[in-house]
Amino acid sequence: MDKVNGRLTVYFEEPFWVGIFEHIEDGKLSVAKVTFGVETKDYEVQEYIQKYYFGLKFSPAVEAIVKNIKRNPKRMQRAAKKQILETGIGTKSQQALKLQQEQNKQERKERSRKKKEAEEQRMFELKQRKKREKHKGH
Repeated sequence: MDKVNGRLTVYFEEPFWVGIFEHIEDGKLSVAKVTFGVETKDYEVQEYIQKYYFGLKFSPAVEAIVKNIKRNPKRMQRAAKKQILETGIGTKSQQALKLQQEQNKQERKERSRKKKEAEEQRMFELKQRKKREKHKGH
């Protein structure tokens, strides 16, 4: 059976609290970034996870090394405490977010290009119609 890992890192990125959801499945890391707001409470983050987690748009997957280690609970607590003191996100997560950002940028460019072409076509047809109407009158 394949193992799935997930992690949420919440940190302060002036002026808002930001959450990075990491999802590791089959050795592939996907990331979603969420901006929570100015003063986010723990219960608000928990509600957000419960309501919107499955609707998050995760980045394309990047290769990640997954270590399969058994740890004792106290060591896991210490590791969690250490992670709380660290700020920011890992480089693999940054790569995944950058990939998602590039993908969104390409989609946005494509939409705006199609919109511009449609507007140019509409204006051309309008001019053609006006020319025909002008020549009908003579």
